[in-house]
Amino acid sequence: MSRRALRVAATLVVTGLCTAYIVWKIDLGRTAHVLAHAAPGWWLASVAIMVGSVWPMAWRWQRLLAARGVHDSLSWLVRAYFVGYAAGQVLPTSLGGDASRIYETSRRHEGAGGAAAGTVLLERALGGTATLVLAAVGFALAVGNYDLGGYLWVELAFVVVAVLTGLTLFSTRLQPLLQLLRPLLRALRVERPLREVYIALHSFRANARLLVAMFALTLVVQAVRVLAIWCAGKAVGVELSPRPYYVMGPLLFLVMLVPFTVNGLAVRESFFVSFLGTLGISADHAFATGFLFFVVTVALALPGAAIVAWEALRGGARAPVPR
Repeated sequence: MSRRALRVAATLVVTGLCTAYIVWKIDLGRTAHVLAHAAPGWWLASVAIMVGSVWPMAWRWQRLLAARGVHDSLSWLVRAYFVGYAAGQVLPTSLGGDASRIYETSRRHEGAGGAAAGTVLLERALGGTATLVLAAVGFALAVGNYDLGGYLWVELAFVVVAVLTGLTLFSTRLQPLLQLLRPLLRALRVERPLREVYIALHSFRANARLLVAMFALTLVVQAVRVLAIWCAGKAVGVELSPRPYYVMGPLLFLVMLVPFTVNGLAVRESFFVSFLGTLGISADHAFATGFLFFVVTVALALPGAAIVAWEALRGGARAPVPR
């Protein structure tokens, strides 16, 4: 069986199992009633948080690109982000949006493919690290306050792995160990992206202040984006404080990286049902929260889809920018 066929089969299995779990847990009639009576104001607040977060993230990317000698306007980078969100609706997980941004930047800036890939993957690494820092905060908030069972230990495990990975990537003394891992990484087909992240990280060793500043910005943006999930819950009547969402949010962001789904379909909703269920939230309200958050991500992709359609009508993408 080819690799493509295996991916399709894995997608069908994962999506099918998650869908079966959702159907088993919820009552479709009650869930439809909850969604029909959702508060539009809270949902619009969730959309506003997610849309507003694009500009600081695009500015972060602009600073990282400039450090690698690639200069572009903030408006174009915001455009690339929105187009990436649109691509993420049809490509596997949010990584599809990253591939879109790398491709478009490489076409726009001739010879800058390595810088484009390195900075986008570095952004993903910064985002992942910030997510795991929030996970550590969530773990501290949850201990003694919420009975989340295995979720707490999964979060703690991710934090420990993140610390060890960070030490490994930043340490120059461990380079011989990483060289020994190359055959395994090559067999898993992750050597190239990990190498790009490694090169990007070490290219900023002389500019550690910029890297620290961009990490701080990423941490703030991720913390604010968690509130978008809370707003989606408030829209359907889930009366929880933002605190448990800071336990849930980092895990959700990691779940969304599962490579065998299209935009996290069914996986995201089943996670909501399972996690919020441990906090005493009914499966119908939990599913409605996840579904509304999915609609938020669709709304976030609409500007990108409109941009692609408009540029197609005008006769193609923008001209390359000379380096």
